[in-house]
Order: sequence, then C-alpha cells, then structure tokens
Amino acid sequence: MTRRQKRFGSGRTFVAVLAALGTLTGAALTGAAPAGAAPAGAAPEETRIAPGVLYQQLDIQAAKGPTRVHVLGVDLRDPRVRLDLLHPGAVAARATVSRLADAQGAVAGVNGDFFNITETQHPGVPATGATVGPVILRGEALKGAVPDGQRFGPALPPGTSTRDVVGVGADRRARPDSLALEGSVTAPEGKRPLGGLNQYALPVDSVGAFTPAWGSVSRVRATCGTDTDRAAPCSTETHEVTVRNGKVVSSADAPGSGPVAAGTTVLVGREAGARWLRKVKVGERVTVRQRLVASATRLPYRFALGGYPVLRGGQPLPGLDDRTAAVRTAVGIAESGRRVLLLAVDGAPEYRTGLTIAEVADTMRRLGAVHAFSLDGGGSSTLVARAPGADTVSVRNHPSGGVERPVPNGIGVFSVR
Repeated sequence: MTRRQKRFGSGRTFVAVLAALGTLTGAALTGAAPAGAAPAGAAPEETRIAPGVLYQQLDIQAAKGPTRVHVLGVDLRDPRVRLDLLHPGAVAARATVSRLADAQGAVAGVNGDFFNITETQHPGVPATGATVGPVILRGEALKGAVPDGQRFGPALPPGTSTRDVVGVGADRRARPDSLALEGSVTAPEGKRPLGGLNQYALPVDSVGAFTPAWGSVSRVRATCGTDTDRAAPCSTETHEVTVRNGKVVSSADAPGSGPVAAGTTVLVGREAGARWLRKVKVGERVTVRQRLVASATRLPYRFALGGYPVLRGGQPLPGLDDRTAAVRTAVGIAESGRRVLLLAVDGAPEYRTGLTIAEVADTMRRLGAVHAFSLDGGGSSTLVARAPGADTVSVRNHPSGGVERPVPNGIGVFSVR
C-alpha cells in the first residue's frame, strides 16, 4: 500500500473520503489554491501524525467562496491513540490550543466549546472565560450548563440546548449526549435543589456551587442576566456562603473572588436562592451533592464538553442556518463512535468567508460522520498537530484574528508511539 492508500477505519481511505467530498458537494478541489493545496481534481496528500491519526487539508468552493478546511481523522480502534479534554487547569481560565496541547503532551487537537468571552452588557463585571456547556474531566463532573438564554455563540438550532455534549466514554467510543445537573444542598433549614456547578450564569432563584475547579475569577457574573436574557442587569438580591469540610465558615451578601480552597465549596444564591442561603448560619453542617446525568446512556464518560449538534443519525438538523458563513470548528463521529473527525476552517483572508452551519453539517456528513457538533468558531477556531518527528505541535490553520486566541478547553489527540 502506498502512503496515499493507507486504510482508515471502515476500509475507505481517508484521502478517498476527502477527494469525494470535493466532488459530492459540487465543489471540486480548487485549482487556484495557495501553495500546498492539491491540484484541481487530485487527491490531497495525507500526513500520518501518529498511529491512528491522519491529517489532511482540502480546498472546497462553498456558497460564499473558496474555503480551506483542515481535518484530523482519529481511529479509536487503534489502542495507541485516545482522545481527551484539553484543559487549562481551571474552569475560569484560558490558554491557546497549542499551549494546552504541548503542556498535556497531545499530538494534535482543536479548540472546544463557546465561552463567556466578554461582558459589555455588565460594566465592571469581568468576563470569566468559562464555557457554556457541561464539562467532564477524567470521569468527574467539572461544571454544568448555563441556561439557554445565557449562552454565547450563534443561535441554537431547534431542539438543542446548552446541555448537549460530545464525549468519549470509558469504552473508548465517542458519542453525542445531553448532560443535566442533578444535585442538592442540605442544611438544618431544609433541602434545596442545586441550580449550578462552576457556571458563569446561574438560573434565576437558584443556588449554585463553586469548587476549587472554578479558579480565582470573581463569581459575580453568576448572578447577572436571566434565563432568557443574557444582557439583563445583575441581580440585586444575592448571597454567598462558604462551606469547608462540611461546615459553614463564612457568609456574605455579595459573591466574592479568589481561589476556592481544597475541601471547600462556595454556595452562591440569587433571588429566592439568596433568601434561602441567608437563613444558613455559620457553624451549621451543610451537605452539597452534585452529578451530571446523561440522557442517552448510563455509561460513564472519560471526558465530555459542550457544543451543539448539527448532524444526528446521518441527517442535518432541521432549521440549520444556511445564510451566515464564518470560520468554524466541528467534531464528527463515525462508525459507532470508533472514528472521530476534527475539522477547522482556515481563517486566512482568502478563505475567511468560511462555511454556513448547514454547510458544516453537510461537510461532516460527506466526510463520513453520522453525528456532528459545531464547536466555537471565528477567532477561536484552531487546529494543531505535530509534524513528523516533532516534539511540539504547530498551528495548521490560520486563526482569523492573526494569532491564536486563548480558549477554555478543547479536544486533544494523544498517542503512544
């Protein structure tokens, strides 16, 4: 077999799938592409990044103009390769994809979920950098999803929510799912449902928990906006209680900032939640329980992160935007979760017109994905991979802002060579 004929997953070559993409979309490989692109009609070169990991770039003629996409194909049947979360060490923290990949030893990766990038509607309130959707890290719940009306990013397709995730289970299969937060706060005053976990936005009238995983950023943002309006003013009725080793050690009217110590949970309430927390006294015993519950399966996840579905069961979701083209990042799942495709659109000026969400779904389907998720795009879109023999990754696409944007998480590809 030649280098171009190496088999990937189902027996179709990765190159053949990509070459078919250019034809099947009615958007043949462009002959006027920059240096490094394949000639018109030719199969693009593939690069073997590591065992089970292939990299390609492809130029297609999208509705708004020529677009270059960068694609990583990951064969999870190969025991030498795995996917995991790229994470900067705290929920409310950010780093570039290349820095995250190199710090964790990944051979490739892409950026992840949409996040709280700015707070222009709430002067004086710092943006947290925390993601919209749930996160599972090393099998443990790291954070829950913010209310739908508090998300950043394009409008959600009908039938989707901020709880939608893509992840890889302990069985090494990738799958889409929805993760709902279940939890409670129990004190002598009674028991109350837990409304949030390490979230930059809490539901109105709720109590949310912040653990050491949150980081040191102010928790004020959690009480701003409403379930339906991200720009609504911050709540005027708030309260915060600090629980250490199961006992209340402090109480305050306003959410604070700074690291949450080991063995400590900070409870933040707004409206009815704040009124309930004010009844909890220093010295009382408080128990906080939380977990993320999957709707599709009870199998545990090794990692999961948010985004939103664009392809389910091989069919694009109804109502996908087919007008607004932009630089995008996406993840696709094929062959019963044994093959994963990671895609990033190039942000160089000649390609910046990008893809519509409908085109993202179609592209992922033609690449062989049965399920696909849109991840954060625009200046966040980044795909990195090691060159053969290299010990660090390099950025393969051109970020649309000219430099890598720090992001709160991503999907990393890891390999034992």
